[in-house]
Amino acid sequence: MALSNLAGKKAPKEILVNVADLVSSYYLKKPDISNPANKVVFGTSGHRGNAFNGSFNEDHILAITQAVAEYRKDKVENQLFIGMDTHALSTPAHKTALEVLAGNEVLTYYTLGYTPTPAISHAILTHENSDGIVVTPSHNPPSDGGFKYNSTNGGPANEEATKWIENRANEILANGLKDVKRLAFEDALKSRFLVEYDYVTPYVDDLVNVIDMELIQKSDLKIGADAMGGSGMAFYKAIKNRYKLNMEIFNDTADFTFSFMHCDKDGKIRMDCSSPYAMAGLIEHKDNFDIAFGNDTDFDRHGIVTKSKGLINPNHYLAVAIDYLYKNRDFKGLAIGKTLVSSSMIDRVCADNGIEVLETPVGFKWFVEPMSEGEIFFGGEESAGASFLRKDRKLWSTDKDGIIMTLLSVEILAKTGLDAGEYYEKLTQKFGNPVYARIDAPASREQKEILKNLTPDDIRSTMLAGEPIEKIITVADNGAKIGGLKVVSKNGWFAIRPSGTEDVYKIYAESFIDEKHLKTIQEEAKEIVNSLFS
Repeated sequence: MALSNLAGKKAPKEILVNVADLVSSYYLKKPDISNPANKVVFGTSGHRGNAFNGSFNEDHILAITQAVAEYRKDKVENQLFIGMDTHALSTPAHKTALEVLAGNEVLTYYTLGYTPTPAISHAILTHENSDGIVVTPSHNPPSDGGFKYNSTNGGPANEEATKWIENRANEILANGLKDVKRLAFEDALKSRFLVEYDYVTPYVDDLVNVIDMELIQKSDLKIGADAMGGSGMAFYKAIKNRYKLNMEIFNDTADFTFSFMHCDKDGKIRMDCSSPYAMAGLIEHKDNFDIAFGNDTDFDRHGIVTKSKGLINPNHYLAVAIDYLYKNRDFKGLAIGKTLVSSSMIDRVCADNGIEVLETPVGFKWFVEPMSEGEIFFGGEESAGASFLRKDRKLWSTDKDGIIMTLLSVEILAKTGLDAGEYYEKLTQKFGNPVYARIDAPASREQKEILKNLTPDDIRSTMLAGEPIEKIITVADNGAKIGGLKVVSKNGWFAIRPSGTEDVYKIYAESFIDEKHLKTIQEEAKEIVNSLFS
């Protein structure tokens, strides 16, 4: 994908979303259910779409929320926690969901403010037999909307649950919404089924049990926190005040156009805290702080900016976090979880520490069960999403938590005197310095189906970039199909997988030799894909 001339530049006015038109489309536009693109589709953790093209409208939220209410009826004993991020479509979708939840007499804990994804997971885990909804499309463009369901274990619902909800929601849409139970918004707020809840205080007060907040406070490090206009704005303000931190908070008011953002590599506004283009604004100020960081819109992802290296590659920070946590917590005997497209540096770090690695398909939901069962102390995705256990090895969040991951970077600096960039450099001196990249390319629905159903027999090659292929993976360590394929040699690998929400496929690749070796791996991976499509 060619780099846009807007990449890394402040978003120009002409590309800002018309919020009034967007919200009007949410209410007025009806999805064409004969069009597959207008149906409810749960990707790795939820449904995402756009009100302008008929893929995220009021009808969708009415149907999905009704399906959730029916799904949980005989499974969940207590309240449902619901939160939303700061995307323009999140507020109307949140209201629609509240109307349906009240209409179905679901006891729902809510706030009309903004709530990060990890705070919903934390609330579920600190209240027995509860579940949750997060209205968010995560880091995606301002015109997008999203809706996620979290089960009683606090994490993204498993495939069985999401498939049931998806099928039932589409059935409700096809039946003209006649099965939807709904109260008018004002009546819903007055009902006994909607209860206002403070998400901020319990989460912020509890941080001492997962992060060494006393050490951070005593260090008096100068911290830069870019809230990126996201749902954790009030949380960072509360953290700063509660723990008396030397922290400056940026972009801490909601702007539905996200006009303060710098454009991503494709010229779009995308609140991707792992992108050096989207994070250009904070990177410019890196020398003004001992450590700085940002989060995406629902605060389930993290981006760490250091004086030494600027924005840290997400894979690099995962390796740093795992090494540090294992050396500074009582996690002996527990494994870690990583997605199969995460860096092999993690494997080398874990081998050195004697940590077992559970490699899973893409999607944080695969870490929920092993984390709940006390098998892993850390689960991390290559896309800058991770969470880990409390100091006492009990659950903190079984969804991605960008807040504890950013605060951990401050703890690491306070404890070791090394920022995350310097810490990673020490790891490379011991284990080598890998080069990692991801390429996105267009793919039709038919082509995505081909990639989703690959088997090792589809790969005829025995060599990868001059090295013998050691293994070809289509099933992960947990027995789940990876929805693609991974090819591994001694000093490199690539993985191919179709996107769950966009008409693209992705090639992930890594080399422990050099950039030239990486490019050879990528070219051979492309040749394989082209042969599969021909």
